Amino acid sequence: MEVAHSSQRVREPRLSIQLFGHLAVTRGGMPVELPPSRKVRALLGFLAVAPRPVSRSRLSDLLGDLPSDPRGELRWCLSKLRSVVDEPARLRVQSLDDAISLDLSDCAVDALAIEAARRTGLENVDQLQLRTLCDVVASEFLENLDLTRSPQLDHWLSAQRRHYRACQEELLRRLIALPPEDPVTLHACAERWVEVSPLVPEAQLLLLQNLLARDRLPEAELHFASAVRLFEAEGLDADSLRHSWRDLRKRAQASKAMDAVVVTQAAETQPPVREAPAPILAGRASLAIMPFTESAPQEAGDRLTDGLTHDIITRLAKLHSMFVIARGSVFALADQGLSPTEAARRLKVDYFAHGILKRRSERLEVAVELVETHSTRLLWSEVFVLKQEAAFLLLDEIGDRIVAAIANEVETAERNRAVLKAPSTLNAWEAYHRGLWHMYRFTQPDNESAQRFFRQATRDDPTFARAFAGLSFTHWQKAFQRWGDSSSETDAAFDAAGRSLMADDQDPAAHLMMGRALWLRGQAPQAVVELEQAVHLSPNLALGHYALSFVHAQTGDPQVAIAASDHSRSLSPYDPLLFGMLGTRAMAHVRLGQFDEAVEWALKAAARPNAHILILAIAAHCLALAGREEEGRVFAAIIRQSRNSFRVDDFLSAFRFAPETESLFRKAARRIGLNG
Repeated sequence: MEVAHSSQRVREPRLSIQLFGHLAVTRGGMPVELPPSRKVRALLGFLAVAPRPVSRSRLSDLLGDLPSDPRGELRWCLSKLRSVVDEPARLRVQSLDDAISLDLSDCAVDALAIEAARRTGLENVDQLQLRTLCDVVASEFLENLDLTRSPQLDHWLSAQRRHYRACQEELLRRLIALPPEDPVTLHACAERWVEVSPLVPEAQLLLLQNLLARDRLPEAELHFASAVRLFEAEGLDADSLRHSWRDLRKRAQASKAMDAVVVTQAAETQPPVREAPAPILAGRASLAIMPFTESAPQEAGDRLTDGLTHDIITRLAKLHSMFVIARGSVFALADQGLSPTEAARRLKVDYFAHGILKRRSERLEVAVELVETHSTRLLWSEVFVLKQEAAFLLLDEIGDRIVAAIANEVETAERNRAVLKAPSTLNAWEAYHRGLWHMYRFTQPDNESAQRFFRQATRDDPTFARAFAGLSFTHWQKAFQRWGDSSSETDAAFDAAGRSLMADDQDPAAHLMMGRALWLRGQAPQAVVELEQAVHLSPNLALGHYALSFVHAQTGDPQVAIAASDHSRSLSPYDPLLFGMLGTRAMAHVRLGQFDEAVEWALKAAARPNAHILILAIAAHCLALAGREEEGRVFAAIIRQSRNSFRVDDFLSAFRFAPETESLFRKAARRIGLNG
């Protein structure tokens, strides 16, 4: 990152490498296509910030996975890396003796720019550059590049991420110390500081002060109470925070009376707007879908966009997973000419979505965005395309996908927020989402942690149907993966699903988990009934369609299983359970005798993050059935490394296959050494 004087010419770096957020490389301003291999990408990130050359043995250990030829694998990774960074006249991958380094002396690397600013002294960095660096480091270092089978890389990544969180605090402290900017920017900085350093009193007080300055006393009161609970849970003295808060309130009250007069006068000139009612569940995420608009309105266009808005609101409300503002409130604010952001702040919601419909010559385009209200941070955006002649099928074609995407992104945001809070400070809503964070890691220890958080949520709110559904899933996992006594865990999964239904029999997640529990009990027909009820209540419930695919792939109609798997992935293309969606399709192809197709989908499943041992077993058996025994034995060896006692009986006992399908898998197991 170079800042030139006005008399100087700014030179574009020959190569730019972005390590924060999703890894990206550009050359001359044009993106460079990166190899799909996660190992190659991780290697690039590691070498880019390495202060000195790294030995080949160290790099081989870093990549993990215990390949038969680690040096050969490293050579392959380096060859792919050279195709990204090397130039005809500049070989950037340097090899000296037995060590490797990257020559990035004339390149722009975001992480190195941060380190350079710290070496220079942050007091010498101007305000604009500080804001730029803060924005850079706000994203996670090498996001989504964890290699689950490489503990050394995970340890290095964790250390780097801790380091850059500390850098972020340094940058924020310096930025806030400069002359104040507008209140919105200052509030965003304060929120970011609290998120990074929640136990720093100065950060908490700055945020509280800003909330009071923006006339958001109720929000400030809630935040103060949460901060005190956090300090006390960590064994820290909160008295100074209490005293400072009282002083802040006294100063704010001095101008409160005049502010109240001004607000009253303004209210008399504005049409009344119904405030959104408070969520029944404390802390539940709130969402407003603002009326969709059309770039060039036509006579029928308004009705189409209004119908789409209404349909999305209705479908989201059916999920029962968040508080959705009613149609009347959002349209009333739109009629006043307020922008989506202004309307969302008036409604005091956590998130809002809006969209624009564009008519092209032969197609319709609907651009949709989901935004976090307080920070105005864009969480998700996508453009949906439909043929013009199918305009009235718009709701059915893309409505489910929009709803599923919004629901998934809000859930992800809430999970990430809950993870940053001390466990002792979590309310029922936050405990539930903390449980989800652990649940989706699909390891035995994380499953136990998820179970504890779900139990905490049910204790705090015995009417919280989703928390009981989550608890049911953790018991389901223990039974399915043989992490506990199968019989007792099956009973516990069934009991928790039943309590979820008792709490809210209109929640699709409750029916989803009852369907899963019934499958565990060997009641596949009854399971299908419950799962179909789940997708009836919410057609956009991706996990409902996946569960139907799971059951049909084993004992039902394999063609239905394939269609349901495809539909679940179209609704949630980045779902944490994507490995399962792909795996069920593979099993369906096995039942159809389509072994090559089964391999294709099984390998995709095994390559997904958090793919567990049963997914790897699906891949191993499918490879054997397709005549690719050598590749199947590689998977068998990986399985044995994880669980040495694993055999085909362990695989078959987890599923409910018919005798002829079991026979196929036993034949495959004999070919790759998993038969006994």
